[in-house]
Amino acid sequence: MLRESARDFTAREQDLRAYRARMGQPPGHDAARFGKMQELGWRGALVREELGGAGMGLREAAAIAGELGRGLVGDVYLATSVLPALLLEDHAALAAAAPLLQAIADGSAVAALAWQERPDALDPAAIETHATRQGGEYALRGAKRWIAAGQAASSFLVSARLDDGIAVFLVPRTATGAVVETQWQVDGTAAAALRLEDVRVGADALVVAPTEGAAALGRALDATAVAASAELLGVASAAFDMTISYMKTRVQFDKPIGSFQALQHKAVDLLVQRELAASVLEEAVEAFSAADGNDAARSRIAGRCKARCSDAALRITRECIQLHGAIGYTHEYDLGLYVKRALVLAAWLGNGAQHRARQRNA
Repeated sequence: MLRESARDFTAREQDLRAYRARMGQPPGHDAARFGKMQELGWRGALVREELGGAGMGLREAAAIAGELGRGLVGDVYLATSVLPALLLEDHAALAAAAPLLQAIADGSAVAALAWQERPDALDPAAIETHATRQGGEYALRGAKRWIAAGQAASSFLVSARLDDGIAVFLVPRTATGAVVETQWQVDGTAAAALRLEDVRVGADALVVAPTEGAAALGRALDATAVAASAELLGVASAAFDMTISYMKTRVQFDKPIGSFQALQHKAVDLLVQRELAASVLEEAVEAFSAADGNDAARSRIAGRCKARCSDAALRITRECIQLHGAIGYTHEYDLGLYVKRALVLAAWLGNGAQHRARQRNA
């Protein structure tokens, strides 16, 4: 039922003409559509019920993300409603996280996770941002880049190194010393860079303790990578369906091009890639839904899932352009929007090559 609801929402909200006009323009996402997701309860879907959320799990988030991917209406859903909630609902989160979770659920706050500093780093502990205790406060210094949905955020969840480990702090966007800059992505959506110039926050800003911060970040990033894989599969599936429809109607030499054996073989290859991606995605969702899973095993399946779905989406969308021929290369044709979205999602939280290298080095 949730998947059908997301499919209906996507059908109503999809407007690729407006999407194209909005590319590269502030705020970098459809604010009105984001508000409608709040009305549906999706922004608080992973927040527990006693804090005003729906108490759902990763399977439900992946179902929503997959349908949103089909219509390119995902906007900032995963980065604001899945990744922060997974981190703040982790057993390592402190009691100070509860008010923010409640604010996320009721729509009064939008949080984005600021964790990455180098493009080749998937380890959440590979950071140079530091926090120092100064009386009853913390002082943060450092820089974060590639913050997904950073331009939509009212506050940032910032990972920083303390003497006893990696902690996570809640930093308001308007905090003195916090400098936010827009980083436009290839699909026209906005990420952000954050500079922390001696930013002072109170003791209650510590939301994940340093003793378990790195592990909690890893769990949240792995689970969100699985949800991102679902959106990637949705993007790839829509591009593939669009291409099959085109092959049935595009006539050359008095025959639909879909009747040409060479193109049929290529289409079957892409179908196989899609089905393989769907299979590993289901395996990953099942692993994260099981009560007896361990962090190491889940991290491996999350990496395998993200690698497979990233590679499949990139191959499918690119070869769909070839199957379309010259029209597929034009800016005005909608297929190009799916290629660009696949490029952004494939890189977010690690591309296929990065996850394979991570598996080899584990």
